[in-house]
Amino acid sequence: MGQQQLLLIILTVIIVGAAVYLGIVLFSDNSVSQNRAAMMNDLTTLAQRARQYYMKAKYYGGGGRSFVGLDGDTGMKILATQKYYDNDNATYSIKTAGTATEVVLHGVGKKALGDGVDYPEYDCTVTPTGITMERVK
Repeated sequence: MGQQQLLLIILTVIIVGAAVYLGIVLFSDNSVSQNRAAMMNDLTTLAQRARQYYMKAKYYGGGGRSFVGLDGDTGMKILATQKYYDNDNATYSIKTAGTATEVVLHGVGKKALGDGVDYPEYDCTVTPTGITMERVK
């Protein structure tokens, strides 16, 4: 083979290697992004259930205009089934026990971030008038 052909082969191998690497990086970023979106969707659903609990009378198993009672595993069992609060997207918990005016939900994703060690995390503050989503990691 001539020198020019060897140079073309080496150049082709480098270009293909770079394209494969770029494809892997883009796929990984997309996977984490989809995991974040799914987590926010799940947290929004749990937040709506917390607001329903707030509005429901104590007589019917609700909070009677209070988030008190939404704490730890007991509170998560009120909001969702075990399968729902530990699913393919994330593991959800109650970060701050319910008070008369708010409860804070927490989600830890199951797709590792770029460093391979940390996982995406979100906090969702639920009040009688709305919800606030905050990205922790």
